[in-house]
Amino acid sequence: MSLVDTVKNVFVPIHREGYPFIGAFAGAALILGLFSTSLFWIGLILTGWCAYFFRDPERVTPVDDRLVISPADGVVSAVGPAVPPRELGLGTGEMTRISVFMNVFSCHVNRSPVRGRITRIEHRPGKFLNAELDKASSENERNGLVIESPNGTVAAVQIAGLVARRIVCFAEANGNVAVGERIGLIRFGSRVDVFLPLDATPRVAVGQTAIAGETVVAEFGGGAATPLVRVS
Repeated sequence: MSLVDTVKNVFVPIHREGYPFIGAFAGAALILGLFSTSLFWIGLILTGWCAYFFRDPERVTPVDDRLVISPADGVVSAVGPAVPPRELGLGTGEMTRISVFMNVFSCHVNRSPVRGRITRIEHRPGKFLNAELDKASSENERNGLVIESPNGTVAAVQIAGLVARRIVCFAEANGNVAVGERIGLIRFGSRVDVFLPLDATPRVAVGQTAIAGETVVAEFGGGAATPLVRVS
């Protein structure tokens, strides 16, 4: 590996959605610097955090139709049966839900958990409760994508949080999506729920850290039960 490659690996790409915010923070830091050196440094630190928030690193995604990949960076906050949002038109029966909570330090670029065709995208206005709460799934503002995958219907729901006030969706209805492909972004602190057919076997546990586009959160066709875990 050359020195140039080493330097390139240190600097993670920034998603274009972040440019206006980074510019605003930097401009504010310069203005504050006219009045106080301390305020300038505070503004500079906040600018650095904003750039870090909008980072968009490359991910190495397993390409296997049996695997469901995490749609978000963060901590797994729920694993179990739940009824999907009504607006997605998936009925009133329970599906397997896996939730990943993103805090303000997580990478907020969301990725598709499976490959397939996006048959429906629905945005629903709502509240801005703490995204870690279970009722956030039904009460918060959200944007849901329904994907017809090789293993059945899968839904990915972007949920706004206590601080997050803007959900951005890159995907389009009736288009094809690859597993691990970028589908959206949520500003600043939020959650993504994945709803799977009941025959999918979860491969993560509550409290586990997940990486978008890389961590296997569930598997189709697996004969083994959900693995036991321990915290150490």
